[in-house]
Amino acid sequence: MNRILAIETSCDETAAAVIGDGRTILSNVVATQIELHRRFGGVFPEVASRQHVLAIQPVIAQALAEAGVASVRDLDAIAVTHGPGLAGSLLVGVNAAKGLAFAAGLPLLPVNHLEGHIYSNWLDVPERSEGRPTDNFPVLVLIVSGGHTELIEMAGHGRYRRLGGTLDDAAGEAFDKVARLLDLGFPGGPAIQQAATSGAPTAFDLPRALRHAPDHRFDFSFSGLKTAALNLTKRLEQEDRDLRDPALLADIAASFEQAVADILVEKTADAALLTDARQVCICGGVSANRALRATATARLAELGLPLYIPPLALCTDNAAMIGAAAYHRRQVDDGTGDGLAIDVHASLPLPEIA
Repeated sequence: MNRILAIETSCDETAAAVIGDGRTILSNVVATQIELHRRFGGVFPEVASRQHVLAIQPVIAQALAEAGVASVRDLDAIAVTHGPGLAGSLLVGVNAAKGLAFAAGLPLLPVNHLEGHIYSNWLDVPERSEGRPTDNFPVLVLIVSGGHTELIEMAGHGRYRRLGGTLDDAAGEAFDKVARLLDLGFPGGPAIQQAATSGAPTAFDLPRALRHAPDHRFDFSFSGLKTAALNLTKRLEQEDRDLRDPALLADIAASFEQAVADILVEKTADAALLTDARQVCICGGVSANRALRATATARLAELGLPLYIPPLALCTDNAAMIGAAAYHRRQVDDGTGDGLAIDVHASLPLPEIA
């Protein structure tokens, strides 16, 4: 079995995993920093990078131990996220990976974080009843997270064409900002989902931006929705409505959540039809959202298209997806990696290969 040690430190999760043959999770360890950043209402970059320094070695050691790897030299390669992400955070992971690869004489494989999210769907996970995608291309992929919202046509492993993306805020960023507006806490996605549980998604009419915009058919915009949520709260306050009322808060949260889900799914379905996609994948942190999953499942079933969404543990940042992406990227490239010359890239687009 080909075994790759993967390291992920692009934002505020320190993660390491050992992946076999690009699909078998031998170990997957994640040290979260949520409690550290909660008081800031978002990720504080300097705090994140310092915490990575403290956590990186214990996390790697645990990942190797759980996978039964006695020595790094017993592995076939080291993979690491080198972008996009927070530069300081990325440096911690890349430098750790360089040290391990140099000491063990192993290939060092740089991985694009977005490609990692895509390959979270190709991992074998027993509890996922629908299995994983087959190599039946093209595949339409929606990447939706705190920093990214993009529609990608996947013509084959490592072959991508970007169809569109957000023109302003990413969907996850909008969740965080509206959660802060409603005083629900951080991170915003889970907080809004929890608040929305008993709410009515049709209680308030919030916009689905760029729904009928021919020049931006596969682009997204969430800044207007964020502003609409702000204006809604102001109007309700003028009407002497108590925004601390759980029922009212639930209706606002549910209406916002459904507005995001509707436009994401509508454009994903449209893109799947245009590209004659044979399968659809949704990935990234926001893919954990219940409303998005339910809306996407119903719409793709209408189209008769298989839909794949990772289990919750693989939606947010993790190293298992980096190992899976590295394995497949190695098959597409010459297999050698970039060696110790790799650097971090805070803004790194997904490589487009026809």
